[in-house]
Amino acid sequence: MMSSAPIKPAACLGSGLDCANAATPFFMADGRLLLAWTGGGGVSVAQSTDLGKTFSTPVVVAQHGKSLDAGADARPQILADASNNVFLAYAFFKDASWNAQINIARSIDGGKSFSTPKSLVNDGSSQRFPSAVIRPDGSIFIAWIDKRLVADAKKVGQQRLGGSIAYAFSNDAGSTFSPEKIANETSCECCRIGASLDPQGGVGIIYRAIFPGGIRDHATQIINPAGAEKIRRVSYDDWKTDACPHHGPTIAISNSGKIHVAWFTQGSARSGVFYASSINQGETYSKPQRIGVENANVSRPYLLAIDQSVWLVWKEFDGEKTSVYLKQSLDDGKSWSAPKVISATTGYSDHPLLVSHGKEVYLSWLTREDGYQLIPLNSK
Repeated sequence: MMSSAPIKPAACLGSGLDCANAATPFFMADGRLLLAWTGGGGVSVAQSTDLGKTFSTPVVVAQHGKSLDAGADARPQILADASNNVFLAYAFFKDASWNAQINIARSIDGGKSFSTPKSLVNDGSSQRFPSAVIRPDGSIFIAWIDKRLVADAKKVGQQRLGGSIAYAFSNDAGSTFSPEKIANETSCECCRIGASLDPQGGVGIIYRAIFPGGIRDHATQIINPAGAEKIRRVSYDDWKTDACPHHGPTIAISNSGKIHVAWFTQGSARSGVFYASSINQGETYSKPQRIGVENANVSRPYLLAIDQSVWLVWKEFDGEKTSVYLKQSLDDGKSWSAPKVISATTGYSDHPLLVSHGKEVYLSWLTREDGYQLIPLNSK
C-alpha cells in the first residue's frame, strides 16, 4: 500500500510556526501574506510583508490542545476581502469518537486581532474538513464534511457510511452564513474537499464520494448560491474500501471554464495519483493520466490555474527524502513541461500548496527542518 505520509512530525511542544504541522497561506489585496497554522494544539495567524521571510508576532486565535483537528487532511482555512476583513475556519474534536465542530473567527483589523471563535453551524452532529474560497464579489463560500444524516440514521437504528458534503455562503465577511445545504448525501468522511472559482460565477468542488457498492471514487460539482448542480463522476477507479484514506483531491478551473483535477486512489482499475480534465463543466472527463512514475511513492497533488496557465505540484518520497515536483501547462492542460524538483527535505513536511498574488504563483511548503518556504514559480 502506498504511504501518503511517510514521515511523521517529531514531537514539538510549542504553538509557533517552528512547531506547526500544517500552514495555509493567503495573499491580501495589498500584497501582505497571511499565514494560518496549527501547532501545539493551537491555531495561529501571522502576516509577512517580505514574501514569507519574516512574520509578525503570531496571534493565537484558539487553543484546543489534543482535541484540535490536525490530521493529515485537516488544516485551517484563511481568507481576506478587499477591505482587509479576515476570515478563519478550523475544526476541533468534541469527543473520543472523532465527532468535530467547525469554528470560525473574524478579524476587522487586517489580522491583528480576531473575534472569539464560534461554531459555523448550529447542528450538533459532526462537521470536519472546511474548505473556503472568496468570490470576486467578496462573498465567502465554505464546504465541509457533515455527518448530520449519519447521526439521524443512527437515531432510528440504521447504519450509514461516510458523511455528506455541505456548504454555505456569506455576504458579510463571514459574520453570518446562509442556511447550510447538502450537495451530496454520500461522501467519504475523512478527506479534504478541493475548491476553485468557476469563471461563470459559481464554485467548483471535488471530493471523494461514496458510490453504490461502497466505491470511493471522486466527484465534482458546480455550486452557486441558488444551489448545487449535478454530481459528476471524475473516473471509475473502483476503489472499494470502508477505510479512511485521509488523502483528498484538488481542483483548478481556468478562465476558459476547463476543469483540472488530480487525486489519489487505490482502486482495482488504477492505483496511484492521477490527473484529468473536463471541457464541459464535469459532464465528462479525459482519461486519467498518472502523475509521477509508476511505483514511485507519489502523494498530495495540488493544482492552480491563472487564465490558461496551470500549475501542478506533488510530493514524492524515495525512502530518505521527500521532494516537491512541479509541472506547468501554458495551454490549458493540452501539453505540460517536464517534471522538475522545486524543493526537498529529509524530515517532516506539510502538503505542498500553491498560492498566487496577481499573476505571480508561489509554492507554499512547510518543513520541520527548513521552516516555512514561499518559492516563486513563474520563473521555474
